[in-house]
Amino acid sequence: MKNIVVLTGAGISAESGLRTFRDADGLWEGHDIMQVASPLGWKNDMALVLDFYNKRRSQLLEVSPNKAHYNLVDLEEKYAVTIITQNVDDLHERAGSSNVLHLHGELLKVRSQFDANLVLDWKKDLLPGDHCSHNMQLRPHIVWFGEELPMLDTAITITEQADILIIIGTSMQVYPAAGLLQYAPFQTPVYFIDPNPSVSPTKNLTILSEKATTGVTKVVKELLDNS
Repeated sequence: MKNIVVLTGAGISAESGLRTFRDADGLWEGHDIMQVASPLGWKNDMALVLDFYNKRRSQLLEVSPNKAHYNLVDLEEKYAVTIITQNVDDLHERAGSSNVLHLHGELLKVRSQFDANLVLDWKKDLLPGDHCSHNMQLRPHIVWFGEELPMLDTAITITEQADILIIIGTSMQVYPAAGLLQYAPFQTPVYFIDPNPSVSPTKNLTILSEKATTGVTKVVKELLDNS
């Protein structure tokens, strides 16, 4: 069974109603990114950061997976599929995908400041005074700017084993995630699905300048028909 590796970004979740990470003016929901997505922001105003992610978490619980998420599940009928997502939502899992790796953390989880490996499922508001078993404040299980990506090495290993690579809804311009493409085996077929692709087609790179719900449908049908 061939391995398909799927790299997804904000574009696939946007069609479910989730805002993309930052707006054109560099703000996220009216906040400077560093205020709500950095260790310094957390240190300076923990209450603001908690409130910000509480609102994002509440929004996530009100939306549903879209056609693109469900189409990717269909690939598992004939391929070994691993999804590497830059998104912090759980829409791939809710759609039914079996193997999902979150590069930037997960919005519906929190973790201990004492032990980063102490991770808890969390769907309600996270408040000051919510402590782990070590009596330390819990924080969003999100990789903030300035923090290392703990799952990056795993993502590289997975990409190195790809027989087919599908990139959906991401500019592939933000590192280190953008560097994953270079780890795919030479001449691996690559499908790039994005309304505004940042790359040019090559012999092994097929570009679909479309939104995820239409582009993924076409690619999945082609792969299933040719399997």
